[in-house]
Amino acid sequence: MKLNELRDNPGATKPRKRVGRGPGSGTGKMGGRGIKGQKSRSGVAIKGFEGGQMPLYQRLPKRGFNKPNRKAYAVVNLGLIQKFIDAKKIDASAAITEDVLISSGLVRRKLDGIRVLSKGELTVKANIEVTGASKSAVEAVAKAGGSLTITAPAAAE
Repeated sequence: MKLNELRDNPGATKPRKRVGRGPGSGTGKMGGRGIKGQKSRSGVAIKGFEGGQMPLYQRLPKRGFNKPNRKAYAVVNLGLIQKFIDAKKIDASAAITEDVLISSGLVRRKLDGIRVLSKGELTVKANIEVTGASKSAVEAVAKAGGSLTITAPAAAE
């Protein structure tokens, strides 16, 4: 097979429909839009319009609320911290801070802080200092003989 013999599979590509290019094209004059009316004009935005009937998005009840100043934490599980300690990417003898977690590659970025959750288990004694942690994570670290301290977020508001 040569480069000049390469072809797409039959039916993989369709030729572009050139609308409004004369009667021979099959879509000339009105360009397949019919005669008059809102839909034949440019700049039409009907979207959810249902011809005078109350549109579906207005018939359904409004629910929920998105807090505009919500904090977003980077989440780390204890099992992952253990995995990185086993792989010698994190030194368990020193304090494990947020900067250590980022430099090891376990967390990409801090966001509003790092929160530790208790999925997986920690078998090594480790001192972890993070912005947040679940109660079960704090208990799991204490059970392994370490300590999990919660520090105030780095960026003061």
